[in-house]
Amino acid sequence: MQKAEGSMQKAEGRERTRLKLIAVLFLLLTAYCLLPTVVRGQTVADKMVSTVTNGSRATPDLITYSDLVWQLALEPGTPFAEKPSSANLNRALRLVQDQILILQEARKLPSADSTDALSARDKEVQIRRDELAQAFGSAARLQERMTRVGLSSEQLDLILRDRVAVDQYLDFRFRAFAVITPKEISDRYNDTYGRQRNTGRIVPTLEEVRTRIEQELTEEKIEAEIDKFIENLREQPGTEIVVLNPV
Repeated sequence: MQKAEGSMQKAEGRERTRLKLIAVLFLLLTAYCLLPTVVRGQTVADKMVSTVTNGSRATPDLITYSDLVWQLALEPGTPFAEKPSSANLNRALRLVQDQILILQEARKLPSADSTDALSARDKEVQIRRDELAQAFGSAARLQERMTRVGLSSEQLDLILRDRVAVDQYLDFRFRAFAVITPKEISDRYNDTYGRQRNTGRIVPTLEEVRTRIEQELTEEKIEAEIDKFIENLREQPGTEIVVLNPV
């Protein structure tokens, strides 16, 4: 009789332990599903696609499927698709990964989150929103696109704030150091207009197009430096980009 009672107590103990484990796992799963899945404001459970860290953060930044859809939706030149192609999703993934790597570098600057910097960034966000609406043809068309992909006004502001921070950091790091020499300007002029001199066409003088050529060369040089900078970020020790779910 005592043995039977002991066996029953052991069985009941094992069952209580099993139920406790199930309860703990349920709570952990619930908490995991409710975690914010995007640093930039998404607050619903979503399909996780990738994580990005350059080693300077305790936890990596997370990229979700919605981040990629929103990236594509906010490109005026990209036709809207209910189900974006794998090629477009992977292109968006690369862009978002690069943006996060640059943001992680920008956060290292002491003034990145100062009151003045945040205030200036907020003003720029409104300018970017107006420019985006103009690119789509109107604010109503932009709103329609946002609605179709479940992007709220607050989430758009967070995305634009990140974009402003990226551009400000890149300007700070590269624009002031992009020096164009007179020889580079004259070489570009000769390459562009040299062949037109004996064709009967009206060819502008170097002085007439100097400013435009200098601007073009400056942007090309900055773009090349940024591409090199991003590749270095991707390859530097401590950078870890993990694809959790291929798209």
